[in-house]
Amino acid sequence: MLEPPSRRRRTIAIANQKGGVGKTTTTVNLGASLAEMGLRTLIVDLDPQANASTGLGVNPRNVEIAMYDVLLHDAPIEDAIEGTSVRNLFVAPSSLDLAGAEIELVPAFSRETRLKQAIDSVGDRYDYVLIDCPPSLGLLTVNAFCAANEVLVPIQCEYYALEGLGQLLRNVDLVKKNLNPNLDVSTIVLVMFDARTNLSTQVASEVRSHFGDKVCRQVIPRSIRLSEAPSFGQPITTFDSKSRGAIAYRSLAKEVHGEPT
Repeated sequence: MLEPPSRRRRTIAIANQKGGVGKTTTTVNLGASLAEMGLRTLIVDLDPQANASTGLGVNPRNVEIAMYDVLLHDAPIEDAIEGTSVRNLFVAPSSLDLAGAEIELVPAFSRETRLKQAIDSVGDRYDYVLIDCPPSLGLLTVNAFCAANEVLVPIQCEYYALEGLGQLLRNVDLVKKNLNPNLDVSTIVLVMFDARTNLSTQVASEVRSHFGDKVCRQVIPRSIRLSEAPSFGQPITTFDSKSRGAIAYRSLAKEVHGEPT
């Protein structure tokens, strides 16, 4: 009897070393929107703040096996994965212990590829794996870059939006040359866009002139409902299904997946 064909998984690291740029918001809501399209999606929470986990209704304090155990103690990632309230959406949660992982990984064997090995062990069960990176360029983010074949960068439509982005791109290039030749920055997403301000329009124009076709057509608006949803442990698509934020992330998911919007 023939084995069923394996899924062609897309593994995307969602990264920006600046904090507060909508990285976790994009991970959670893009993931929920892809899942809504019938695509099995796994969110790997690699940020010690565990915001992606709590944003999906998982309390890190009640988790028995988290990404810390997967990376440092060789726990199978399948033992860490939990379902969410959204059909087809799963999460491998973070925990506060992950804060020490940057230091603990330094002497570890195969320290840069531990996440890749973990994801590869279950990857054929998912259409998408989205990795929420911490706001730094340390070993956790390097693990994400080694495991991924794409990097998605959210850029806020505010002053200093491009500050520090050069270092992120250099790190991606270093990982590509030395550890993962399949890695590319595939997608730039403009977030916190406020159509009422000239600044948002100017930043969007500047980012598009820098990165061209890598920049998604769909922008994510600045939205109070998007900010409120995580405190209820829900993505925007279930918290307020008809809001501007939900509509924008559904459109973004179609664009990322290659469907007409």
